[in-house]
Amino acid sequence: MRQHPFGRTAFTVSDIGFGAWQIGGSWGDVSEEDGRGALNAALDAGVTFVDTADVYGDGRSEKIIADVLKARGGTRPMVATKAGRRLNPHVADGYTKTNLEGFVDRSLKNLGVEVLDLVQLHCPPPEVYYRPEVFAALDDLKQAGKIGDYGVSVEKVEEALKAIAFPGVVSIQIIYNIFRQRPADLFFQEAKRKDVAVIVRVPLASGLLSGKITGATQFAADDHRNFNRHGEAFDVGETFAGVPFETGLAAVEEIRRLVPHGASMAAFALRWILMNEAVTVVIPGARNAEQARGNASASDMAALSDDIMTAARDTYDRLIAPHVHQRW
Repeated sequence: MRQHPFGRTAFTVSDIGFGAWQIGGSWGDVSEEDGRGALNAALDAGVTFVDTADVYGDGRSEKIIADVLKARGGTRPMVATKAGRRLNPHVADGYTKTNLEGFVDRSLKNLGVEVLDLVQLHCPPPEVYYRPEVFAALDDLKQAGKIGDYGVSVEKVEEALKAIAFPGVVSIQIIYNIFRQRPADLFFQEAKRKDVAVIVRVPLASGLLSGKITGATQFAADDHRNFNRHGEAFDVGETFAGVPFETGLAAVEEIRRLVPHGASMAAFALRWILMNEAVTVVIPGARNAEQARGNASASDMAALSDDIMTAARDTYDRLIAPHVHQRW
């Protein structure tokens, strides 16, 4: 597993990480046993970065991570969590020092640690990026020794650019995949220039880019690919990367032809992301150990050819970009 410095921090992380949303909730029935198995398989494969959030299963994801790491012992991976989405309503006025400290304290307890490696604002309302007092509160929490560093998980490229204007922001989490290519136009250059770590989420477009979903696939009632298909619960860009379902399926068939012999489409899609050197770590989720091992294998894939990269961009430009490029 290849390793990269995590921006300006002291951490070095694997280029394939573990996204722990699935083992928390909103992805149908994923048992705790399967969740533990997936995380253990990822760590066994050399993963050294785990991403979670306080709202994933109302703390379930954080607690599973804590239990697995305690049982394993030894050198811990870097664990990133998020804060802010517990606010109800989720509005900028809720991003106070008091509330943020409360969220941090809860995550400290859930994860069983004295200091959180990385806390990310969890896709905050746009107004938050114009409130320096929010970032000052994070500076205070860092000074108090409760958090090691902080970053922001964003929805839009413009939010990412605004966030890295704050000097304390060491990382940005953003959606980037074959179906969401706009971050590479400008943001990645700026992140690299400022030595900001880039965490890529939704790398498989909620499973579309695994190549295993068809028009007949049924999703459970508590799976966001069912209940958030049109953005009913949160930003629609988090579900199938914002691509209309049928359009995504058509594009997948074009992409499938580009996958090298012997490779899975999921591993191919992850390797495509890693072709951009601005990317620090990709955080695919996994429902079970087999998926986690398959994700990790992308780190060992050979670089993709210029012809393949050009063909993937052509599919994006023709089928996908009109739906997503200017929205996020």
